[in-house]
Amino acid sequence: MNAKTEQKPQVLPEKAKFKVNPQNHYDLIVIGSGPGGRSAAIQGAKLGKRVLVIEKGHKIGGVSVHTGTIPSKTMRETVLNLSGMREREFYGLSYRVKENISAQDILERLNKTLSHEVEIQEIQFQRNQVETLYGMASFADKNHIQIEMEHGENVIVRGETIIIAVGTKPYRPDYVPFNGQTVIDSDELLSMEKIPSSLAVVGAGVIGLEYATIFSALDVSVTLIDPRTKILDFVDREIIQYMVNQLRDRGVTFRLGHKVESIERDEVSGRHLCHLHSGRLVKAEMVLFAAGRVGSTSSLGLENCGLDVDERGRVTVNNDFQTSVDNIYAVGDVIGFPSLASTSMEQGRVAVCRAYNQPMSTTSEYFPYGIYSVPEISMVGMTEEDVQKRNIPYEVGVARFRETARGQIMGLTTGLMKCIFSIKTRRLLGVHIVGEGATELVHIGQAVMAHKGKLNFFIDNTFNYPTLAEAYKIAALDALGRMPVK
Repeated sequence: MNAKTEQKPQVLPEKAKFKVNPQNHYDLIVIGSGPGGRSAAIQGAKLGKRVLVIEKGHKIGGVSVHTGTIPSKTMRETVLNLSGMREREFYGLSYRVKENISAQDILERLNKTLSHEVEIQEIQFQRNQVETLYGMASFADKNHIQIEMEHGENVIVRGETIIIAVGTKPYRPDYVPFNGQTVIDSDELLSMEKIPSSLAVVGAGVIGLEYATIFSALDVSVTLIDPRTKILDFVDREIIQYMVNQLRDRGVTFRLGHKVESIERDEVSGRHLCHLHSGRLVKAEMVLFAAGRVGSTSSLGLENCGLDVDERGRVTVNNDFQTSVDNIYAVGDVIGFPSLASTSMEQGRVAVCRAYNQPMSTTSEYFPYGIYSVPEISMVGMTEEDVQKRNIPYEVGVARFRETARGQIMGLTTGLMKCIFSIKTRRLLGVHIVGEGATELVHIGQAVMAHKGKLNFFIDNTFNYPTLAEAYKIAALDALGRMPVK
């Protein structure tokens, strides 16, 4: 159901709004228990505040734990392990760890990981004396929250400061015939009963790309469809092109610049037909619609506290993550880009510190972006396109993983690191990696950039041998060889 058509919560009678048991008065109320909400709640508790977290699900963790970050990354790791894809350069393209991989094989490991994550978070809340209530939260006014409990009981709580951390949910347009089994969104994918022989992924954003490449690693025939002619336009173009070439070699079909007009089921073949506006047709056993997400705000009753949302249900905040209502803050995916678990955690901490005027160090402008596709992509700092737009004289150093001893040991024939340096100052301006371990390797570049490090750092310092981190030195020497002599 589209977020905008969901039933609005019942507004409380005026007199009922303020009849609140003193035991239900809190210094800080956090709506949502994902990365941003968890971080905010624990930070508030550490400041000595009485904190309540309201979670609409049956377990804490939010989208990140149950349908987003953790599940997709667990699925990726499971697929790479069971498919034997990492070892195929040694043992041949037909090598498999498990010959017939089932959906149950993937979901078994997924459920174990999720249970562990929930348990860890419950322990953190208990240790910090963070209280939790399960139910649907909606604003009565800017300080009072109505919670509709599972069995119909309503509880009213009061918070001096309130943080919205409800995250997002898949965008589900009316023209897509979702059925929960063969035409699904990214949440429903985690309940699949069988691995399809062919998959059409509508939407080439981060989520669509991640799942498209994961299923490709299972030797599923994948077609990626997107109305845009470029995918992930915030990523360095050379890195994207490198990845696209790899995926095409693996048999992934791209239909970029094509919009899906309708989806229907062919009763003869049992497959689904995706009709594109160009007249072309994509046939697939399963269709994954992953074209965007919307803020989970439609049931919050924001009109009762004076807040508005944009067309995608997102809340607008200032640099302190404060909304237009002075005691209400918002963090995480519900405020939009960059929509990362890592940045959401930091936003939650910062919002609470700002709300209570706590001194805190300046947050670094450099945060890494990780895309857990197969292969991984990670980046920090400026892309080559960014540097060109700002007219900064620069040089690029490139290292290929196959050039490192560790890469040879791991059997890597692909993988690329690209470092961008200022010619004038020789400072590191950006790091872009595609390949095995990219999301781990990027932190070295992040640390160097945060301390205004220069090219000579990589040349003058020793790296463990053999490691993929040696690629930094190779890239630095590559750039140095093309720079003017000082």
